[in-house]
Amino acid sequence: NRGKYTYLSTGMSDMNHIEKAINIFERKNCKYELMYCVSVYPCPSHLIDLNCIKTYKDKFKCNVGYSGHENGLALSLAAVGMGITSLERHITLDRTMYGSDQSASLEPNGFRNLVHSCNKILPALGNGKKTILKEELPISEKLREHLNKI
Repeated sequence: NRGKYTYLSTGMSDMNHIEKAINIFERKNCKYELMYCVSVYPCPSHLIDLNCIKTYKDKFKCNVGYSGHENGLALSLAAVGMGITSLERHITLDRTMYGSDQSASLEPNGFRNLVHSCNKILPALGNGKKTILKEELPISEKLREHLNKI
């Protein structure tokens, strides 16, 4: 145990494999984070079960990230909306270059778009406590004005 935080990819693993890996890390008192992943390059949307993120959180009570190998940004952004604690995507200078994961990688502009979108989503997730915002008060008062006449 070197005391390093470790990201455990769960691609090509079933729940039994994941539990065995977690047991090793916990026995050694080593901090870890599960990375939900489907190791198909590029991975078609219908093979990605993002609800496994919630399954991991509920079952293992640990940080859960997402390692995306899909084309585009939508599924990675959906994972951000599901409360992942980290996001891993491959980056390349040219998706048409030779290599097993080039087509599932993001070019620099796509990566910039991903970061920009994450920076908008994260604060928008809020704290889950519904209140009337001070910005809503003047609008609310105006729209409910007629109720005072009843």
